Amino acid sequence: MRSLDVDGLGPVSRIGLGTWQFGSREWGYGDDYADAGATAIVRRALELGITLFDTAEVYGPGKSERILGAALADDRDDVVLTSKVLPVAPFPKLVRKAWQGSAQRLGVRRIPLYQVHQPNPVVPDTVTMKGMGALLDEGRIGAVGVSNYSLERWQLADEALGRPVISNQVEFSLAAAGPLEDLVPFADAHDRLVIAYSPLAQGLLGGKYGVDHRPGGVRAMNKLFGTENLRRVEPLLSVLREVADAHDVAPAQAALAWLLAQPRTVAIPGASSVEQLEFNAAAADLELAPDEVAALTAAARAFTPQAAVPTLVERAKEEAGPLLERARSEAGPLLGRAKDGAAPVLGRLRQALRR
Repeated sequence: MRSLDVDGLGPVSRIGLGTWQFGSREWGYGDDYADAGATAIVRRALELGITLFDTAEVYGPGKSERILGAALADDRDDVVLTSKVLPVAPFPKLVRKAWQGSAQRLGVRRIPLYQVHQPNPVVPDTVTMKGMGALLDEGRIGAVGVSNYSLERWQLADEALGRPVISNQVEFSLAAAGPLEDLVPFADAHDRLVIAYSPLAQGLLGGKYGVDHRPGGVRAMNKLFGTENLRRVEPLLSVLREVADAHDVAPAQAALAWLLAQPRTVAIPGASSVEQLEFNAAAADLELAPDEVAALTAAARAFTPQAAVPTLVERAKEEAGPLLERARSEAGPLLGRAKDGAAPVLGRLRQALRR
């Protein structure tokens, strides 16, 4: 497994494991997933050389941290374990309290990478980073990271902390390539880390879904699975399939390999099974040619998804269309007969009113 050396963290595997799905029913993995499946996945990840394991206090909520900590067992201190604080009221005492809860659930005394889950739109990072900095000074965390931050906000967090905010975890994939324009160049220039979540766009880049075959569950809420976006993404998927075929791999593996071709970038796909984990990890050994990376990058930049659309509403309209048309066609004759039958009655009523 290839890795990156990151200040304060040491070697970080290029493919990590995201655990949003641990302890959650949203993904439909089944009731026994947390009891057996998740543990088997974590243990196999360790065997494959994966060192990056990402979770958060809100995943589950809390269940993901407990499941991950128990699954890592005695290996907790040998990996880059990351968690996140949700900055609802990110004052120093509350940041510390959140860290205590996460550390207890994970079964550790020190969290290697502790991240601010998202920027607070009201409370500035000068407040949030006081609590994060105190944890760093005390050795309770190894490094500070952020998540879902713009470049400008990341730089402000740097200033507020008074030292490098080492990472930014953001949505990043061929279908969401915005970080290429600013976050990746910044990370490359300053030895930081971009952690790509949803690196396969919730399965869109696997080539499994299309206009005639769309996902259910939590994925159904993703704007990318709207009808128009499924049409717009096809040129990108076509290039992806071509690159994948050239290496005799699946499109999803080529999509992960493209991410790993970006500097200072690691990916944290989730896994519903040991087999899926092994499939994802294999992408770390795949190196694309420069012209293949360039072709995929051009296709990714050309993909412009439609602005957020209530996907479920869109699908309901599509499915309701034939029903509404049928209702109109069947109601037409009935309304016509009702109108014809009412005409004489209305005529007599008008005559009576004139008298």
